[in-house]
Amino acid sequence: MAKGPEKNTKNKALHTKLLNRKKAKLQEEKKEKALRLKALVSKINQKKKGNELDEN
Repeated sequence: MAKGPEKNTKNKALHTKLLNRKKAKLQEEKKEKALRLKALVSKINQKKKGNELDEN
């Protein structure tokens, strides 16, 4: 009984590897963006506090 053509697991493995790399990159970019936003918000809050102290 013939088994048929072999499955192409090499391309499947490469594709999975590339997708995992892409997911990791997107997660890293999301973390970096969140950190930048946090830093920006804290900087703005400090400026506001400084302005409030100057006015009083």
